[in-house]
Amino acid sequence: MSRFQSASNLTRRLAVGLLCGLAGSACLAQPTPAASTDAPNFSAAERVLFMTRHLDGLPLPTTLRYTFQKSGTLEEGFEDKAVLRVVARADGKCCGASTEFLSGSRRLTMPDIDGAEGNPVVLYFLEREVREMQRLTKGAQNYFRKRIRMAIFNTGTVREVALSYAGKTVRGKEIVITPFTDDPNRPRYEKLALKEYRFWLSEQVPGGVFGIRGRIAGEAVGTAPLLVETVFIEGARPPDAEPPR
Repeated sequence: MSRFQSASNLTRRLAVGLLCGLAGSACLAQPTPAASTDAPNFSAAERVLFMTRHLDGLPLPTTLRYTFQKSGTLEEGFEDKAVLRVVARADGKCCGASTEFLSGSRRLTMPDIDGAEGNPVVLYFLEREVREMQRLTKGAQNYFRKRIRMAIFNTGTVREVALSYAGKTVRGKEIVITPFTDDPNRPRYEKLALKEYRFWLSEQVPGGVFGIRGRIAGEAVGTAPLLVETVFIEGARPPDAEPPR
């Protein structure tokens, strides 16, 4: 079994068919057998994002709320929300999960998960990103999924950070990827070439996910970013609103 097939099976298990492409070529209704979390062919970034039991320890049932914001010079921005509901499974174990990601015509509809371990908000955010990139460039969704997946494995960096949640400082991890910087098809997707993703996770935040930001820098140094999309758990104080170019 290839490395990506193994990772695909693992992500399918965590998402239970939620992310139809980052998880593999097709959505599955049920989880597949888990790959070993000790396998040496998983990167540190993959372990933190997809192999951590983010939902463990939550009181059941519980509801987690997130704020979503889109801004930048490329298109009109908006603010919206995401709601993650976590319940006990029929056997009493963790967890069943359902997510309302955005609202109205923007809502991203995906199946509920029976047996969720990783926080589905990560997968919903990335799936929306893939669809938005297709809309903006007319490129193939599977190509963008592959670039993100490869970036998490090959070049994703992980560092310890301090985060502000509910008025307190908590310990966390920051993962950074730039999926399109060295893309061989960069000329075709030049609009995305400077896109950077930052993921913030913390065991001290309910559900493990503090926030995510996707950002495309402005076309010239010192100019406003073309696009910024963020999702943060309620109570989070976003780190450095605008990082240096």
